[in-house]
Order: sequence, then structure tokens, then C-alpha cells
Amino acid sequence: MSFQFKSLALAACQPTPTTTTTAVIAANKNVVIRNNTGRTIWRFYGSPVSVSSWEEDILGADVLSAGRSINIDFADGRRDCNYDMRAEFQDGSSIVKNNINVCRVSAVSFP
Repeated sequence: MSFQFKSLALAACQPTPTTTTTAVIAANKNVVIRNNTGRTIWRFYGSPVSVSSWEEDILGADVLSAGRSINIDFADGRRDCNYDMRAEFQDGSSIVKNNINVCRVSAVSFP
């Protein structure tokens, strides 16, 4: 007995712009942020590279103590995968990491 596959069935499996867009939006954007600076991070920002300013402080009223880590979900409904991240300290100094692909990495360490 032989089987024949119709090309129509295979064509239905090809990605379309809609499925690709949905896949990017639904991508796992959970990233563990590790504080290896030896200092407490007082504010933390993560903004898509397409945005020209830092958005809200992700930590809010919390801080990220030295040696600790936090899981941040960057899934905010946007298609962006590449984010700039900024860790800010009490004295106003900061460390910035640019163009981090949150769809592909699972952890980012500061410094």
C-alpha cells in the first residue's frame, strides 16, 4: 500500500504573517535579572529599543539587593524582542545593557 500526500496539506503548515506575528507576541519573554554588582539596584528599567526613553521603573517600591535575582516578564503585548535595560543605584549611577533579545535569552547579569 502506498500513501500520497497532497501539496495542499503541506502548504497549510507554512507560516503566514499572522502566525509569525502571533508567535513573536506570544514568545516567552521571561528573563531572570541577576544583580552581581555588589550593590543594591534601586531602579530597573527595560524598554524596547524602538522606544526613545526609559519607561516605568519595573521594581516599583522594591529593590534588588546585591547577589539576588528577579524574574521579569517582558511580554507587554508588543512585538519587540530587543530591549535596552538599565540598572540604577542609590547614588544615581547606572549600568546599561543594550539590545538584549528577551525572546532568546533566559538570564541577564549586571554587571
